[in-house]
Amino acid sequence: MSVLGRLLKNRRAGETHAAWNLPHLHAPELLTLTSRDFEKDGALPLKNCAKTMGGDDLSPHLTWTPPPPGTAQLLLVVEDIDVPMSKPAVHCLALIDPAAGHLEPGALAAKRPGPGVRVLRSTIGRGYHGPAPIKGHGPHRYVFELFALESPLGGASEATDRARPRALLSAATPPVLGRGRLTGVYER
Repeated sequence: MSVLGRLLKNRRAGETHAAWNLPHLHAPELLTLTSRDFEKDGALPLKNCAKTMGGDDLSPHLTWTPPPPGTAQLLLVVEDIDVPMSKPAVHCLALIDPAAGHLEPGALAAKRPGPGVRVLRSTIGRGYHGPAPIKGHGPHRYVFELFALESPLGGASEATDRARPRALLSAATPPVLGRGRLTGVYER
């Protein structure tokens, strides 16, 4: 067990500051989010983990039920809620065309996102960044949260592309028409 992991064992961001719990992002849970790569609360495969873990840093396949009528845009947030920081680490932030219906593996890549996907800045950088928890820290939950927005978030401006994740999440305006989430776990 790593000394650092052991020292930080009881320090975790938790759900309090997760996007899911931001008051202006509350909505009925109308979206069912699933993946053929992992089951709800199941282990994330190595291919979806960071290259430093021996993985491919490949975003997983995701699919969801149709968003409610009036959805202008989908917001996908991937957070590590067990990171030893005061707030969860955003591993990916993306805007998705509501007509997409699913994301193929790798669709959240910074350089070549999938059709209808606009990847934004995360805590770590642009695009999907797979799990890479501290050795010995215990299991980390990676929460994939999908929000159906009635109003598009930001424009096509560079300011939106450069915005910090928490600032961008704060800029989302209600109402949120629906939401869904899927949690995967990884431990090293």
